[in-house]
Amino acid sequence: MDLLIVEDDRDFRETAAQWMTRKGHHVEQAENAQEALNLCARKHFDVAIVDMNLPGLSGLELLQQIRDENIDTEVIILTGEATVENAVQAMKLGACDYLTKPFPLAEVEQRCRMAWERGRLQKENRQLRALLERQRPATKIVGESPGMKELFRLINRVGPTDKAILIQGESGTGKELVARAIQQCSRRADRPFVTVNCAALPEQLVESELFGHEKGSFTGATATKPGLFEVADGGTLFVDEIGELPGALQPKLLRVLEDGSLRRVGSHRERRVNVRIIAATNRDMEEEIAAGRFREDLYYRINVMSLVLPPLRERRDDIPLLINHFLEAGWEIEPDARQALLSYDWPGNVRQLINAIERATIMADDQHITLDDLPREVVRAGGSGTSTASAPLALSDDTCKLEDIESAHILQVLKQEKGNKARAARALGIHRRKLYRLIERYNIQWNGD
Repeated sequence: MDLLIVEDDRDFRETAAQWMTRKGHHVEQAENAQEALNLCARKHFDVAIVDMNLPGLSGLELLQQIRDENIDTEVIILTGEATVENAVQAMKLGACDYLTKPFPLAEVEQRCRMAWERGRLQKENRQLRALLERQRPATKIVGESPGMKELFRLINRVGPTDKAILIQGESGTGKELVARAIQQCSRRADRPFVTVNCAALPEQLVESELFGHEKGSFTGATATKPGLFEVADGGTLFVDEIGELPGALQPKLLRVLEDGSLRRVGSHRERRVNVRIIAATNRDMEEEIAAGRFREDLYYRINVMSLVLPPLRERRDDIPLLINHFLEAGWEIEPDARQALLSYDWPGNVRQLINAIERATIMADDQHITLDDLPREVVRAGGSGTSTASAPLALSDDTCKLEDIESAHILQVLKQEKGNKARAARALGIHRRKLYRLIERYNIQWNGD
């Protein structure tokens, strides 16, 4: 524990400090309230042992100041004159315990341990509340290609360590999913997993989001807020797009990685956290270092081990598995539509594939996905172009593509029905929504002639 003993009786104070130090705790001493507040402004204490009768500000007034300044330190009040009124007042002001002199030092240490545990549980509750506001459900990583098998092997090797990991790969390859998998393989699996995307935050808010801020430290700071490092204390912080981290904040991040210490915006008090960092980027970090946009010493700190995620175009064998994984039970997909998905290069990687499948399930009729339900860029890449045919084509014309014949037939039926799309859809034997999609796909235009 980090302990603070506030007592004007020098002999008792030093005796208690020596006892606690021998028990393995880190102890600071103060002989009055102002000295104690100065120490609290510079360092976080788990527990403070405070005598009620101090020169200047009393112990109860010191307790009130600690609570007013949102110092998350558990306070035990000591007194030589025990009264019910004093005990009740101390508890109302936020003291966690109340001891009457004289008492064995072993009992004081036991009460401190109980207070420390109480503070730890309260901190875990705050972490859980913060996580509930930010948590996203984890998704299974799917893949059987050689590149993915190697990735799984590395995850199992690096997961149990506490070392910083850098995940590199194009956008949409699943870097956050890999970070979550590493967390689940680690000793911190039951501790918080907190994510932050440096590219998604305005530069002026990144520092507050990561390190927290004190009330009134800047315009809009109407309340004290712990940063994500504090929320993730004991667990893992996933810093996505770390290449976007502003240069002014890189030394602060380096310091947390080196010794676990940080300061909230607007505070001089040093706090310590125990957080494992997993970073991710789609940038070439060596180029960023050469251009002076990223600190070399920070790069080596976050890159104890590097995992490189292959783009989807380099693991096409996994696309059928991904299609089946993201399609809900009961859905069917026609062979030409499946072939179009397999043939596309997927510049947006798995994220783009998920979006394409979700779009198809929205557009499809009767849980049956056809080529017409896929995004236009996927269909075009598969060899299906658009047509602006204005008249039917002879079926005997062996130079015609099937798409041209289909487009011409739709146009012919529209002319027959004088542009009435509901009747045209019935004549074609398809749903009206599908007719609209075919008109859009083939760029069919009929002006009533």
